[in-house]
Amino acid sequence: MQHGKYRFIVGFLILPLALYAVFVIWPFIQSIYYSFTDWTGLSPDFKMVGFDNYTRMLKDDIFWKSLQHSVLLVLLLPLVTLGLALFFAFMLNVGGRRRKNAAVSGVRGSSFYKIAYFFPQVLSIVIVALLFQFAFNPTSGMLNSTLKSIGLDSVQPDWLGDPSLALVCVMTVLVWSTVGFFVVLFSAGMASIPKDFYEAALLDGANRFTTFFKITLPLLWDTVQSGWVYMGILALGVEAFTAVQVMTVGPGGPDYSTTVLPLYVYQTAFRDGQAGYATTIGVGLLIVTMAFAAIVMRLGRRDRLEF
Repeated sequence: MQHGKYRFIVGFLILPLALYAVFVIWPFIQSIYYSFTDWTGLSPDFKMVGFDNYTRMLKDDIFWKSLQHSVLLVLLLPLVTLGLALFFAFMLNVGGRRRKNAAVSGVRGSSFYKIAYFFPQVLSIVIVALLFQFAFNPTSGMLNSTLKSIGLDSVQPDWLGDPSLALVCVMTVLVWSTVGFFVVLFSAGMASIPKDFYEAALLDGANRFTTFFKITLPLLWDTVQSGWVYMGILALGVEAFTAVQVMTVGPGGPDYSTTVLPLYVYQTAFRDGQAGYATTIGVGLLIVTMAFAAIVMRLGRRDRLEF
């Protein structure tokens, strides 16, 4: 049985590892290389500039604003999104009233709620951003029209035009569009937890609050940790970029109040024609993403619980 085992393993791994190296590792290496050049992205001619791009990045006020916004997103979005998703999933699976044939059950209509929560996930983030862009319109949008209809004509914010509100609006859209995915994910995890655990805890006098923190969360911790990393990557990557690109003025405005690192990389490379400097910012984004994932995995490490 051991004869040819390693050749068999290598035969299966060599193709996916080669594809991973070509399409993932090699682009990273190229980006790091180009970050030391003055490449425009259009001309094949460029020269090495050493650490000039990194020195420029550290003195770039827009970069620091973008970094601040990205860090704010990566701190708040997972916290709010996963917190809501855990609450909704708990209510849909074990948070309902006791019934005749089951001591532990979800709220009535939980199947419908799961579909309703997951519905935004069916839509593209571009479509979601466009819909909310219309809703936030200060003159004809749904929000200000509703305020006007109930007599609050004086309270009609310029949602996406106010530097203090624009990023909050973007974060609200990102939470709305992603929370349903994690509700379904956590619901699947909770459904696999034996009901006997909850019934025994309820017989001992535990309430819903106690069962959540003593049973549900510990047994679901690995899923929550993975979801935290995944949500953080979305906040640092394509989801945040798309929402800001579609919804905000500029985009990234007003006054760079919604500019995030992925958007700044895009604008620097394709609008300003400074691909070398853009890859430098991209390297900074890579460091932030890897640091976030490492911190979450390190702080969230605990003994594995099985049932």
